[in-house]
Amino acid sequence: MRPGSRLAHRPDHRLTDGAPMRPLACDRCAAEVLVRKSSWQQTSVQWNARATAACAERDPAAGAFEGCRSLRDTIREAALRGTIEVVDGGEQPTAVADRIP
Repeated sequence: MRPGSRLAHRPDHRLTDGAPMRPLACDRCAAEVLVRKSSWQQTSVQWNARATAACAERDPAAGAFEGCRSLRDTIREAALRGTIEVVDGGEQPTAVADRIP
């Protein structure tokens, strides 16, 4: 693509197709993150320093942090209750085993 072409300056609207990221506090430790559910299979989470420090499952000595089970459960329940919008909607999981973290 040439630097002067119109496509080179096209704004990125991938996260503006419905619901913006919303604050959500973990039910276990109250760490507040920003969350967006694009579909039942896809969740975006934005952590900040305060939430990272507050997370009850994060061990700073462990190095890489792969996520928090309690927060995943909180997000799933918020989506099922409608507190967090699922942009794609799609087919809602019906059984606990079918719920996507």
